[in-house]
Amino acid sequence: MASDIHMLEPMCLIENTEEQLVVNQEALGYLSVIKQPVVVVAIVGLYRTGKSYLMNKLAGKKSGFSLGSTVQSHTKGIWMWCVPHPQKPEHTLVLLDTEGLEDIEKGDNQNDCWIFALAVLLSSTFIYNSIGTINQQAMDQLHYVTELTDLIKSKSSPEQSGVDDSASFVGFFPIFVWALRDFSLELEANGKPITADEYLEHSLTLKKGSDKKSKSFNEPRLCIRKFFPKRKCFVFDRPAQRKYLSKLETIPEEDLSEEFVEQVREFTSYIFSSANVKTLSGGIVVNGPRLQNLVLTYVNAIRSGELPCMENAVLTLAQIENSAAVQKAIEHYEEQVNHKAQLPTETLQELLDLQRPIESEAIEIFMKNSFKDVDQKFQKELGALLDAKREAFIKKNMDVSSARCSDLLEAIFGPLEKEVKQGTFSKPGGYYLFLQKKQELEKKYNQIPGKGLQAENMLKKYFDSKDDVAETLLKADQSLTEAAKKIEVERIKAVAAEAANRDLEERQKKYELMMQQKEESYQEHVKQLTMKMQQEREQLIIEQDKIISLKLQEQEQLLKEGFLNESRRLHQEIEGLRSYESSPGCTIL
Repeated sequence: MASDIHMLEPMCLIENTEEQLVVNQEALGYLSVIKQPVVVVAIVGLYRTGKSYLMNKLAGKKSGFSLGSTVQSHTKGIWMWCVPHPQKPEHTLVLLDTEGLEDIEKGDNQNDCWIFALAVLLSSTFIYNSIGTINQQAMDQLHYVTELTDLIKSKSSPEQSGVDDSASFVGFFPIFVWALRDFSLELEANGKPITADEYLEHSLTLKKGSDKKSKSFNEPRLCIRKFFPKRKCFVFDRPAQRKYLSKLETIPEEDLSEEFVEQVREFTSYIFSSANVKTLSGGIVVNGPRLQNLVLTYVNAIRSGELPCMENAVLTLAQIENSAAVQKAIEHYEEQVNHKAQLPTETLQELLDLQRPIESEAIEIFMKNSFKDVDQKFQKELGALLDAKREAFIKKNMDVSSARCSDLLEAIFGPLEKEVKQGTFSKPGGYYLFLQKKQELEKKYNQIPGKGLQAENMLKKYFDSKDDVAETLLKADQSLTEAAKKIEVERIKAVAAEAANRDLEERQKKYELMMQQKEESYQEHVKQLTMKMQQEREQLIIEQDKIISLKLQEQEQLLKEGFLNESRRLHQEIEGLRSYESSPGCTIL
């Protein structure tokens, strides 16, 4: 998105109506023009906990996202604000502010679950905002995290992959940031000062026991550790005296608590420097149009009663972008061919040599702009289109050559035809006089450059069309004996047979050249596809290694805490990931 068209204020991206979630088309329009990578930061939490204040600070504004000043939940659905990233040039910061969870005015909390799930799916950094300390009540309020496997699928057919769904989540779930507001405790444990991050990790320690109470205690903690291995915590003092709390967006900063101001500064600094670009499986960097399609795909799934599926969303996105990649490649081919080709060429080989590197460039453009091309569907489509474009290019070359030769033949042989009609050669000796002039004009025609590869064929067609003229002159020439005329007829037949043989040889040569070109084109597709598959394979290994590393850290922590069953479960996940990593890739074309 260009710097002069950034959003001046937030707008609703997903409206939460009484019946269903509705995507705002105007907001999608803003996303559609953001060609830069996006860093997506979403915030969720109970209603009236000050989420919007933090988001306005990230936007660099005092106001924007509506704070509200009553006990009623103010933000409905998910609101979006796209601003230039303050620390990453050529990046856009997309801020998503969500409606407060567990609003007592809502009778059904199902939409809360979907709002929570969408915030996780769409963001690269996920902020959970709460009041007070991390105690059991705070964990119970974060019950949505325990329902993620019931709300989101990572793969359309997880049973076929051999990898637990949760293991796939880990690689592409956002960084988890817990923002604790109005925090009044001292950050210490066992009499020693600790950091906010250490406080969070200490709060996520599991309780031993297999009773119902222990399981209830451990479940949300296990889920946070399982789904969000990258975690961060910030604590915030009460920002001001109670009488100012409803006016945070208007009161001067000097009237706020110094500790709070500094804590907000540390928080925003971390988000600006550490929040990652939104990426998808395969290292696919998300920009505005891709985020737009993700929003539509996930919301449409929810509206249709299905679970949002990360794999399906990527494949839907791939369908759109791969189709566009085919078009982009074909447009490049056409543009370069029309720009570089000086038609007509003298030989077919010259023409094929000219278009071959352009075709290679077109394939490269497709490879660069495509991803998740299942069974090479779109690459095969590109191959068929390039074959058709090549054939059309060859035909155009022949048509240009034919038209130029036709004009030359008319200009050169036109006077000879006129003389024939005037009876110049209707006399004794006229036939050989006609042949002499015809040969002189043929020599003149052959000496003219730039006729193209149809030069001989068009000359033959022209002569064939005038056979009756020569035959009439031969029969009428009284200076020739019957024997001489028969000899001349045999000579003409021999010349025609020789021309036919040359034409047959040319056709065979053309066929061989075209077969060779098709084979070279196929090999070029295979070469570039092999390179792309190798790159994707390397990216997959990087992603899997990252997930395995995070899982191993969690397994080690579980062993330290003495939770052997959970450690064994993680071990099985890790082994499943390793076997999936070593599985063979797709076949080539």
